[in-house]
Amino acid sequence: MQFCQISHFKFYFIGMITDVVKIFLPAVISFCLGIAIAPPLADYLYGRRMWKKKSGKVDLSGAATPIFNELHKDKEVGTPRMGGVIIWLSSFITIITIWVISYFLPSEFSVKLDFLSRKQTWLPLATLIFGSLIGLLDDWLEIRGSGSHLAGGLSLRKRLLIVSLVGLFVGSWFFFKLDVSGIGLPGGGIFPMGPFFILFFTVVTVMLYSGGVIDGLDGLAGGVFATIFSAYAGIAFFQQQIDLAAFALVVVGGILAFLWFNIPPARFYMSETGTMGLTMTLAVVAFMTDKLGGGYGVLVLPVIALPLAATTLSVVIQVLSKRFRGRKIFLVAPLHHHFEALGWPAYKVTMRYWVIGVVFAILGVILAVIA
Repeated sequence: MQFCQISHFKFYFIGMITDVVKIFLPAVISFCLGIAIAPPLADYLYGRRMWKKKSGKVDLSGAATPIFNELHKDKEVGTPRMGGVIIWLSSFITIITIWVISYFLPSEFSVKLDFLSRKQTWLPLATLIFGSLIGLLDDWLEIRGSGSHLAGGLSLRKRLLIVSLVGLFVGSWFFFKLDVSGIGLPGGGIFPMGPFFILFFTVVTVMLYSGGVIDGLDGLAGGVFATIFSAYAGIAFFQQQIDLAAFALVVVGGILAFLWFNIPPARFYMSETGTMGLTMTLAVVAFMTDKLGGGYGVLVLPVIALPLAATTLSVVIQVLSKRFRGRKIFLVAPLHHHFEALGWPAYKVTMRYWVIGVVFAILGVILAVIA
């Protein structure tokens, strides 16, 4: 009996080590690839002057934002956009390379390392690439169209429409293909939604995308997204969704490579090709760690992604206050720019967001695994 227990423990320990290697090694590869991709990408972006030709932005009504424009009058011109390419390109190359090696040069190690699976990673990978390419198009249009006015690129209405359509498609995939019609509750319960699940998924996707405006200070978005995806990697690992955990950490590896060059002073900005792909993919990952993983990854999303939630909420509060009260709550929205307007140095805002993000990500993981 004792021998059997020792053998069982040894088998379990070896399996756990294999899983740990499977989720962390691709992340390291993705980081290294991102570091390698960055210099030629930077040369390309600087050589073709891939930045806004006029600083500043407009609000949702199309009016100028004088406080923001004063704070950032020297920051947006001369620094390229499209830095988010590092994130999704390094992630994609890592995933596909490991799959190709496991397919054409199969071995015990390469087959175990492969995590491109229909059940767990096809959908988030497709969402990441599609969203990132749409964001890349928007960045290119904004660069091309920002010479004569502030609002280049796809309009907010068009971007929200695209994100909504993607949300409807992916939500329908969850509902019809994966038989998901509700979200998990603590204790193993399910909150049923029926066909309204598709609409709920779409709303969550749009809300996460709206939080992408957190990409406004050097290093801010990169640190926040790396923390969020790391938290969901931990939840997926706990649920034994090893392929999904590996995918989330591959994305983290790409984000950290981008962050290496985005720490102040930023070499380039993440922009839409980063935020659109990441926010839509985050929605998919959160729902993958919900009913499909036997947990409630959606319910803890506002905790884990608190910086994104606070960013979106601050914009909503500001808009509603200006509309119904005729005055602003914040000096400028989103919230991180309000702190900047109060006189906080940008690096202090960024690092405090990182600290808050890590604390609440840990709290979210705890909540996700204790019940």
